[in-house]
Amino acid sequence: MKWFGMVCLFVCWHSVSKAKERPNLIFILTDNHGAWTLGCYGNEDIQTPNIDRMANEGMQFMRGMANNAVCSPTRATYLTGLIPSQHGIHSFLDGKYMMGDQAYYALEEFETLPEILHSEGYACGLSGKWHLGDNMNPQDGFSYWATMPRGGTSSMYNDPVILDGELVKNSPKYMTDLWTERGIDFIEKNKDGEKPFFLFLSYNGPYCLSRLLLRPAKNRWAEYYSDKYLPSFPRDSQHPWQYSNLDYHNNIVSIRRVAAEVSGVDDGVGQIFETLRKHQLDKDTIVVFAGDQGWMGGQNGFFGMGDHTKPMTAHDMMMHVPFLFWHPRGIPAGKSDAMVTNYDFLPSLLDYMGLKERIPTKPILPGRNFAPILRGEEIPWKTEMFYEMESCRSVRTEKWKYVERRSPNGPGELYDMEHDPMERVNLFGQTAHAEIQKQLAAQLYQFFDEYADPEYDIWKGGRSKARRHHAPKDHPDYREPKPKPWRATAEKGIFYEK
Repeated sequence: MKWFGMVCLFVCWHSVSKAKERPNLIFILTDNHGAWTLGCYGNEDIQTPNIDRMANEGMQFMRGMANNAVCSPTRATYLTGLIPSQHGIHSFLDGKYMMGDQAYYALEEFETLPEILHSEGYACGLSGKWHLGDNMNPQDGFSYWATMPRGGTSSMYNDPVILDGELVKNSPKYMTDLWTERGIDFIEKNKDGEKPFFLFLSYNGPYCLSRLLLRPAKNRWAEYYSDKYLPSFPRDSQHPWQYSNLDYHNNIVSIRRVAAEVSGVDDGVGQIFETLRKHQLDKDTIVVFAGDQGWMGGQNGFFGMGDHTKPMTAHDMMMHVPFLFWHPRGIPAGKSDAMVTNYDFLPSLLDYMGLKERIPTKPILPGRNFAPILRGEEIPWKTEMFYEMESCRSVRTEKWKYVERRSPNGPGELYDMEHDPMERVNLFGQTAHAEIQKQLAAQLYQFFDEYADPEYDIWKGGRSKARRHHAPKDHPDYREPKPKPWRATAEKGIFYEK
């Protein structure tokens, strides 16, 4: 027994010793955030100097893509490396799963990034949005837990939050500042510890939807944007498929509110980096900045994400997210044109962190490992990404995009992405492109046949852990379409934050 105890002591000491050698990790994830809203991705209107500096000093993926249209599925994919038809979360989780008698953690059966890092000796902290279930209780080894009791945001000032194990009816301050403040608190609590730390700083901003977009901003950027036209938001007629968000389209109040919220997030990023420099942690910390899914602000007549349209849509800009990696000791400054996805994130990050052996093997991950790119290496990388939002799936190659829908059937889409990058001319069904359409369809089916879990494969009768957003009429989740919302006006008194 004494020999056994000494072995255990050595194993524990070795584990702690190895953990101390590993870098800290800060994963900053934003909510409903298209890459095009940032200066480093070409926006000349919205002020994002801190994120832009991070991009200039680190690795910027110019074509980072999310493979779903909404937050719960994309966040689950970042943390597990699995796609919705594997982890089962096809849409945003209902509030009843966040709090109350039906609350449960929707990723309980899978290995996740925080669970893996916790088992490797990391102190793990969450500050911000969770939206993966059972929000009152810290999950997957998190010892620090500041979050929201729900997924959506109705106000950046008056929404409830969960702090220090208690439900607080109204956020004590502007929520972007609150999550930054709590993130800094976690860093400072762990700056001198025996363990490396993992901070999941999960902003619910900029949150470019909901009725808050009908009210002017109140944060420190409100005055700056109050007279700006912001031409990076195209003024175009609404696309006939646009179903939700009609009040925000071409609405200068909404446009300025988005800009102010994006800049508010940038302020938070700046404070995080300032904290790292203050405590001399900047050389030993990896910082990742990403969006959970893309967002359109008028381009092609769309405002929002793929779930805001009927039929469900799979536009590139609804997938395109900021994707930045920063680590002065290992990641060289540069830009990569490799098209990478949120389901590539987990295996790539674990490999880069020296934890390649911890990449989950069951279920088999569909993602590819771009860790060599993070190290500055040139590797072959085929442009190929797959998207699914319930009954809508697509495959994107360098030249083509193919979109197929089920329940209701169609319409199908086919775009020549080299000559029509904004996806304006649908070539689906044209004789001249019949062969490429057939090839892409086969590629799409092959991917999901290989990776989808039959339990969660919606195309083959599988279920979703979340209520189906677009369900067929014969499905229990079907809801009668609501009338399109009325056009808001200032006279109706809704342009002011309560």
